[in-house]
Amino acid sequence: MAAAPPNSVQCFGRKKTAVAVTHCKGGRGLIKVNGAPIELLQPEILRTKALEPILLIGRSKFAAVDMRIRVKGGGHTSQIYAIRQSISKALVAYYQKFVDEEQKKEIKDILVRYDRTLLVADPRRCEPKKFGGRGARARFQKSYR
Repeated sequence: MAAAPPNSVQCFGRKKTAVAVTHCKGGRGLIKVNGAPIELLQPEILRTKALEPILLIGRSKFAAVDMRIRVKGGGHTSQIYAIRQSISKALVAYYQKFVDEEQKKEIKDILVRYDRTLLVADPRRCEPKKFGGRGARARFQKSYR
């Protein structure tokens, strides 16, 4: 395996079955999702959700880093939530490792105050189906006659 480039961190974000992996390294503010700029992310309505960490913290903090994000699994919404979480976690990790602890704490506080799922994964998963019914909890109707 190739050696990691200097000043780079790798973080992941998860939501249901979607997993987004972010490579964050020193650069000039590029953020790409599966090879395309984050500004072209589909669906359009959820784009703001993916841009939340950038809008909260400000472009100035992202100006010195490049992010490459790979996302797979899940649906549209889950992927967007996984992306926003991985962006947030990667920036915090980068600032902790290569910048300074004070700025990292500042960023982390802003993110957690706004929405905790930006840094902490949501543990909820789909409950498996059981016998005797058509779903996880629903049972077949009982007849007495």
